[in-house]
Amino acid sequence: MSSKSQACAQALIDLVRCYPRLCVLTGAGVSTDSGIPDYRDEKGEWKRPPPMTHQAYMQGPLARQRYWARSLVGFRLLAGAEPGRAHHTLAALEAQGFIEGIITQNVDRLHQKAGSKRVVDLHGRADLVRCMQCNLLVRRHVLHDHLATLNPDWVGMDAEIAPDGDAYLDNVDFSSFRLPDCPRCGHGILKPDVVFFGDNVPRWRLDRAMSMLDDSQALLVVGSSLMVFSGFRFARHAAAKGIPVACINRGHTRADALYTLKCEASIDESLTALLAGLSGAQTARATTD
Repeated sequence: MSSKSQACAQALIDLVRCYPRLCVLTGAGVSTDSGIPDYRDEKGEWKRPPPMTHQAYMQGPLARQRYWARSLVGFRLLAGAEPGRAHHTLAALEAQGFIEGIITQNVDRLHQKAGSKRVVDLHGRADLVRCMQCNLLVRRHVLHDHLATLNPDWVGMDAEIAPDGDAYLDNVDFSSFRLPDCPRCGHGILKPDVVFFGDNVPRWRLDRAMSMLDDSQALLVVGSSLMVFSGFRFARHAAAKGIPVACINRGHTRADALYTLKCEASIDESLTALLAGLSGAQTARATTD
């Protein structure tokens, strides 16, 4: 383990001893070891072209054809991803009572796969598709099977995989890509049940996440630059209420001025050492008692 990770873990152990009930806010950096690319570099700038916006998706069929063609190629990585060490460690910390809940900006459901029970999927779920007209929910793999039947020439196409099940297909004509109608209402736009850039987090989901934070003693940000306001608001809310805010993330974040503690170290190593330190302390207390 690096000296940075050791120092980070010890600082986090000290923090959790004072504030033993954490709310954890996670971003793309938690899932990179599962093979899912992240969005931003250490300066908080885009590594890749910005993703689809809600407005573009809803305004024209060509944007939707482009989205689903790329998704048909790229989503297999997201669908097949397995939880990494960070996901499993956070689940273990929750099981031991140190985590009140997790607010995740990711849509990959890897926290749940790792065993975390109290998770708010802030930006929704990539494994579901919603009709924007009649509100029907469809499993995404069912829609992808239909898309593959309608567009057999696109199946198996090779491309570089992008975040959230996207793929880079350059200089491609998407106008012939066939999109299915909603199987219930017959004319609604089918859209992944996720919050695209430019869209708003549903109020009920935001309220649940804020309640989780208010019931906690400290906020731990893991693997997020917080450049998007939907995540930054939690750090701002915590700081305004006097709730300590800690962060494990390499590089610049939007909330740097708000942190009680910031660690620019390995997420996996730091969380693993945090769990070992806290578990060791619990065992020592139990033996003494």
